[in-house]
Amino acid sequence: MCGIAGIVDLRGGPPPAAAALDRMMGAMHHRGPDEYGRYRDRHAGLAHARLSIIDLASGQQPMATADGGLWIVFNGEIFNYVELRDELEAAGHRFRTRSDTEVILAAWRAWGEEALDRFNGQWAFALWEPAARRLVLARDRVGVRPLYYAEHDGRVVFGSEVKVLFAGEPGLPRAFDPAGLDELLTFWTVVAPRTVFAGVRELEPGHVRVYDGGGVVDRAWWTPRFDGDFAGNLAEAGEAVRAALEQATRLRMLRADVDVGSYLSGGLDSSLIATLGLAAKGAGFHTFSLRFEDAEYDEGSFQQVMSRHLGTTHHEVVVSRADIAAVFPRVIWHAERPLLRTAPAPMFLLSRLVREHGIKVVLTGEGADEMFAGYDLFREAAVRRFWARAPGSTARPRLLDKLYPYLARSPVQQRAMARAFFGQGLERWREPGFGHEPRWRTTAALKRLVRAEVRAAGDGGAGALLGDLPAAFPGWSHLAQDQYLEIRTLLGGYLLSAQGDRMLMGNSIEGRFPFLDREVMALAGRLPDSYKLRGLDEKHVLKRLGRDLLPAEILARPKQPYRAPDALAFVGAGGEASPGAAAWIEEATSPETTAAAGVFEPAAVTQLWAKCRARAATAQFSNTDNMAVVAVLSTHLVWMQLLRAPLEVAPARDIRTVVER
Repeated sequence: MCGIAGIVDLRGGPPPAAAALDRMMGAMHHRGPDEYGRYRDRHAGLAHARLSIIDLASGQQPMATADGGLWIVFNGEIFNYVELRDELEAAGHRFRTRSDTEVILAAWRAWGEEALDRFNGQWAFALWEPAARRLVLARDRVGVRPLYYAEHDGRVVFGSEVKVLFAGEPGLPRAFDPAGLDELLTFWTVVAPRTVFAGVRELEPGHVRVYDGGGVVDRAWWTPRFDGDFAGNLAEAGEAVRAALEQATRLRMLRADVDVGSYLSGGLDSSLIATLGLAAKGAGFHTFSLRFEDAEYDEGSFQQVMSRHLGTTHHEVVVSRADIAAVFPRVIWHAERPLLRTAPAPMFLLSRLVREHGIKVVLTGEGADEMFAGYDLFREAAVRRFWARAPGSTARPRLLDKLYPYLARSPVQQRAMARAFFGQGLERWREPGFGHEPRWRTTAALKRLVRAEVRAAGDGGAGALLGDLPAAFPGWSHLAQDQYLEIRTLLGGYLLSAQGDRMLMGNSIEGRFPFLDREVMALAGRLPDSYKLRGLDEKHVLKRLGRDLLPAEILARPKQPYRAPDALAFVGAGGEASPGAAAWIEEATSPETTAAAGVFEPAAVTQLWAKCRARAATAQFSNTDNMAVVAVLSTHLVWMQLLRAPLEVAPARDIRTVVER
């Protein structure tokens, strides 16, 4: 794991300044605190901040082919690099290091863009060919590793984080993009290539972008597939999934020259991965859990069941509301985007716990819900489509009662309101996006707080997303369509980014995700819908294979998705701002900040915060109010930290690898 950055001239201007590259490395110090490297020639500069995981002695970057004709900066891991290395050696290639970075260079020379499909891993990298003046940017299948770019004043500037771009190119526009904000206030996230920053783009997952001879080509090299053509029965599917997960976990455990631990939430997904991780490693395995002072969110009893069952060296952090408020500015500094939930904040504290215990890499269960249909959204959509085929039925909507049992204020508790809400738009049950409409509609209610001119500059909702679907999309099942949209929006844009990579790398920790292994994802796409969502039983095939691996308490436990206190984290029972965070909360909610940031109506923010303080004692916050409070605070923190004034970062020092050509 690392951070990458670069500046490439497109017009024949002056070479990138070494000082700019050093600032870019300094801005991503947390991503790679072990060592720095810099390359410069007449047209390009590459920078790298390294977190040493594989080939600790000789994997320095930027790295070149033996003839110096191809250079790379690489963030991530290619887990099958050993097998690819053997194949390339058999074809005559000779290696100078033990790193997966050099395997990428050799694979690109041998196979070109076809190499991307051979890689099983998580990556973002940039390749520079000095003689041809060709820049290649590439990203993994689902966007585990981030990569941003901007084109400004005849140059391409790129990096692992937006602040890296701002540090290297101070002339970049410093403003919100209303269309990006509009997407975030619809989907919970911004859909790549758009970001919330004007002029800054994110390379889409599964894409490669090539600058060559003054032109640029951006194309998808991978898209999800849902063939549903697995020919075996359910038992055979369980065996196949178990074998694929075992191999995926083994690769992520053993392809590291440092210790690997595992997150353990007490749910099905992380319990499976921790079990398989222990089997691959043997003794001395560390697990890490997140707990809450608020019993409504705490899963400690199930975590303890699993840690005792596995016999791991177990660690936990207990998070309070005040802890969330205190760390929230730091969370936004790393997330670099507005949030609608506080959930990333406890994850930041969890990764800090990992770092404190000397572990650099953790396995997590992320991706299981998307690949094996685990979300309530999929169950909700199935109920609504079943209801839509007989809209006059009074029995069919009763299935809504089976949804969201873990919520203290469940949206289905009041039947009349639930049926009115979930019954909207039933006539569109065959259309793309139907399954996501209730969530998108609820989130879009936040736009009432947004200034009219900002709303007018957005695209108004899901039109752009639903107008850019794969050619195969109409032929997929409804469940597959819902899965695809979840992968395209929430997985890459939020769960793997704001809640994943950024919170992990904020403490210099690498996350590895066996459920997002190339072979596991391909197999999941081949399974029939009923193997994943059987009636209303989500992740059915995973539960079956878990019978031989997990305690009965874990398999039988009620579903409880990960959540954290939202508005209540920022205000005490007496209506006062959270102790230890009052200063930044007061600034972030002030009319002056609201007016200067230019996103929300000052009067609306004042009214919202007054409502929050008045209701703190009874904790009577609606879902929309919870999201609104977090959205306002986080948006204003983004403005205060990244847009209000020029970014000031300390340049990298003690640069180990320096190449000047």
